[in-house]
Formats: sequence, structure tokens, C-alpha cells
Amino acid sequence: MKPVVFFLFLLLSRASAAEHVVRSPEELRAVLPKLAEGDTLRIAPGEYPGGHHVSGIAKLTITALDPENPPVFVGGGNAWQFSRCPGLSVSHLNTRGQTGNGINLDDGGDLEHPVEGITLAHIEIRDIGPQGNHDGIKGSGLVNLTIRDCLIEGWGGQGIDLVGCHRSLITGCRFVGKEGFSASAGVQFKGGCSEIVVEKCAFKNAGERPLNLGGSTGLAYFRPPGAKYEAANLIVRENVIEGGLCAAAFVGVDGAEFTNNTILFPGRWIFRILQETTEPGFVPCRNVRVTGNRIVFRRAEIRSDVNVGGGTAPESFDFEGNYWFAEDRPEASKPKLPVEEKDGVYGTDPR
Repeated sequence: MKPVVFFLFLLLSRASAAEHVVRSPEELRAVLPKLAEGDTLRIAPGEYPGGHHVSGIAKLTITALDPENPPVFVGGGNAWQFSRCPGLSVSHLNTRGQTGNGINLDDGGDLEHPVEGITLAHIEIRDIGPQGNHDGIKGSGLVNLTIRDCLIEGWGGQGIDLVGCHRSLITGCRFVGKEGFSASAGVQFKGGCSEIVVEKCAFKNAGERPLNLGGSTGLAYFRPPGAKYEAANLIVRENVIEGGLCAAAFVGVDGAEFTNNTILFPGRWIFRILQETTEPGFVPCRNVRVTGNRIVFRRAEIRSDVNVGGGTAPESFDFEGNYWFAEDRPEASKPKLPVEEKDGVYGTDPR
């Protein structure tokens, strides 16, 4: 393409993008079918119904007209569902009381072609479910997803559930469990997920497994198809994890780093090493490094320090330089691990 022609193409592309401002549910319903690539939708303060679906629009921005007073989307199956919307940016929205998921992001069922470059930021999601597999944020078939500075409080399934997602980041988020909600996990990565980082997040009573690193997925839903692990190459660092039956479960994962986190008072186990997908050819849960963490627990509440299930490779785990403190029995702080720890510190309060 010649330089002059390319310049005109850029001008026309920029000119085609529009900015829409809506101030009522009626205006929102009217504008959604008109959205096009590159558009920006700004939503005024107020209460809006959930149940919105956007499909096949690239580089779309949806945000609050007033970030200090975000709109609230109440009810519906999903507050928002975005199918095949690469480059999507959603920020400064609140959702409450959905019966399905708060926000659903997916690849439209095209398992071979993931959706690139979605960002969610400054979103508050509350009261999803309350019972059953209903997630705050559900993502399927995404690459380079970023979720930052979001709050998820009260959900039935997972706070964030990712299936077949890759090279993604969850940072600065808060996950708060709520009585009456059947939360199973704060975050979960399964179905062939890889290269996902969870950092600087806070988990408080965030389900039975605040961090479920791996999981159990039907073979038809793996992305890429044919992957032989639930998740691989995960990084979990600098988080605070309080409560839950365990701090983290490693479930059919092939490679993870769990580093510089603070664990406070898990209810039954500190860690779990499990294998829930046992199809032929699947690797055992393996190759996990647990290093530099501060772990405070009550010996009277812990059934076993590490729950090891069948079909796993606990001998491939590496524990190094962790600080372990049994608050009720400091002299019993040293944990029973599946392998010998290097340079562990026991019996001194690391807080």
C-alpha cells in the first residue's frame, strides 16, 4: 500500500470510530446494535438491567461516564457477555445479582482461534449465583487477557474461571467470600491454560480453594485441543490468602511457581496436590516450586499440611525458604512435606 493511500486509510479508520453516551436503560438497548469496531461507549451513573450480549466487535471500549460513580448492572443471566471481541476494554462498571456469571468473555466456540487482548479494570462484581457453578468472571479461549484492580464479592463457583486461556495477568484484585454463596474457588485455571500470572491480589474466605491451579475439564473444551495438562507454567506471587479449606490446590498442573505469598489460617490443609483429569496421556501434577512464602496456621485446625492425591508426582515439587508458624503451637511449626525443604524457617512469626 502506498504511503498516501495508507495515510488516507488510517484517517478513514479513525473517523469511523464513534463515541456514544447513554443515560438510561432504553438508550443503552438502542445503542448496542449500532456499535462498531473502535467505538467507545460511556454509561452514565444509575441502575441498569443485566443481560447484555456483544459479539464480533473489535477494539471496543465500554466504561463509566463518571468513573467515581459507576453504573450498576443488576440481575440477568450474565450482566455482560462478550463473544469474539478482540481488543475489548471494559472498566469502571459494577454488577450485582446475576444468576449465571457476572461477566462472560469467550471465543464464540472457535477453539482454534483465541481472542486477543481483552482488559477488564476497576470492575466490582457482587452476589453471583448464589449456589452452583456461577462465576464472577468467566473466560474461555483468550490470549493476553488482563484483569486488574477488580473486586469480586460473593459467587457460587469461581471468582475468576479461565478455560484454555494463555499469557494472561490478574493483578491487584480482591476476592471476598460471602456466607450463603457456594464458592468453590477464588481463581481457577484449567482446560489447557498456560502462562498465567496472579499477583498482588487479596483472597479472604474465597472458597474451598482460593487458588485452584488446574482443575477438571471435559476434553471437548480444551484450548488448544489435545493439551495433556489442565494448566502449565503458572506464576502466583505476592498475594495474601486468608481462610479457605486450603490456600492453594495444584490440580493436574505441569509447572508452577508459588512465591512470596502470605498465607493466613487455612482451615484444613495448607496445600493440596491432586489429579482430577486422568485421561490417557495426561501428565501427573508436577514441577511446582513453593518458595519464600509466609505461612501462618493453627495446628489444631490442620488435618494434614499437604494433602497428596493419587496419580500425582509430589516428588517433583520443590519447597525452599518458606516461613512456617503454627500460632497455637510454635514448637510444632515444621510441616510434613512430600519432599525435604531447603532453608525453611520454623516457629517464628513472619508477620
